[in-house]
Amino acid sequence: MEQEQAWYLLPDEERIETPSLIFYEERLKANISLLKSKIDRVSRLRPHVKTYKCREITRLLLSAGINKFKCATIAEAEMLAMDQVPDVLLAYQPVAENISRFFKLKSQYPDTAFSCLADHPKIAEQLSAMAIKEDVTVDVYIDLNVGMNRTGISPDQALSLVKSLRRLTGLRIKGLHAYDGHIHDAAMEVRMEKSAPVIKQLSDLQEKLEAYLGYDLRIVAGGTPTFPIYASETDFECSPGTFILWDKGYQDAYPEQAFYTAALVASRVVSLPDDGWICTDLGHKAVAAEKELKNRVFFISAPLLEVQSQSEEHLVLRNTTPENYLPGDMLYGLPYHVCPTVALHEKAICLKADQSIEYWEIISRKRKITI
Repeated sequence: MEQEQAWYLLPDEERIETPSLIFYEERLKANISLLKSKIDRVSRLRPHVKTYKCREITRLLLSAGINKFKCATIAEAEMLAMDQVPDVLLAYQPVAENISRFFKLKSQYPDTAFSCLADHPKIAEQLSAMAIKEDVTVDVYIDLNVGMNRTGISPDQALSLVKSLRRLTGLRIKGLHAYDGHIHDAAMEVRMEKSAPVIKQLSDLQEKLEAYLGYDLRIVAGGTPTFPIYASETDFECSPGTFILWDKGYQDAYPEQAFYTAALVASRVVSLPDDGWICTDLGHKAVAAEKELKNRVFFISAPLLEVQSQSEEHLVLRNTTPENYLPGDMLYGLPYHVCPTVALHEKAICLKADQSIEYWEIISRKRKITI
């Protein structure tokens, strides 16, 4: 068993600071290859960078022929443009100062084609006014609410919005965007059943709007849970994110998607407060804490340790085995939710194929890089 798990062990453990975020490059590459194998055309892939937030993984994706990306913040968009990504969708409707920042992106990084979401005439008018001022054209995707009730408009309101946008100078309607985060059931057949009406709704709306506009529209839809469905059942562009790192939550929920866990958190025992009790340095600031206590981290190097409490800098565990732990012992933990965990770290340790180590900056955890 130790030999099977050896993939996660770091060389020179005693020199590793904790808590730390660890990426495993061979597994990242394997996940990219697996993703590509699940879709008919690489051009339909538009991965979401919110999960990994670093330039080095962007470069791995680019080298694999993936040229379209999706992001949620101006900083993530700038991170992508720093590596000359050809096509970046800001999957967020910019408002207030972020409209100005969006246009600064377009000006500062002319080699990248930026687009954004729109779901309200007021914002569309502001985008149009800025486009006229800057003498540019802005590509927009109509954001649709297909059941998550977070952003977007009802599909039956889309034609009205499209008619409003068509009257505005400087805007070009590029396509439709729909995020179905409410469809996250463990059973694949349930996800397929819930996705079917969404697929029909989007396809019917696409046909109607293309007839009105007189040109083709793209559909960008879904995340990781519904990726296999949209990949095989539609011609939509697909936007999985968590696939690249994978985590305990998705590993348990979606076994049909056999991605490798490619990111862990390294922690050390710092104290033994009582018989059978262990305190580690994996607090709220090092692993995402939005889930219930038992579903925050799973120690693959010590699976029988039971989480008891967590605070800003400490995670207390109960040792129910005869194994003895000492202060300084390293524990390797698999986060249940890796996306917000990555954002807690300024850098990641990357274990390369040759067992060397690099440090990768989590650059777009920042709200601002330069713009």
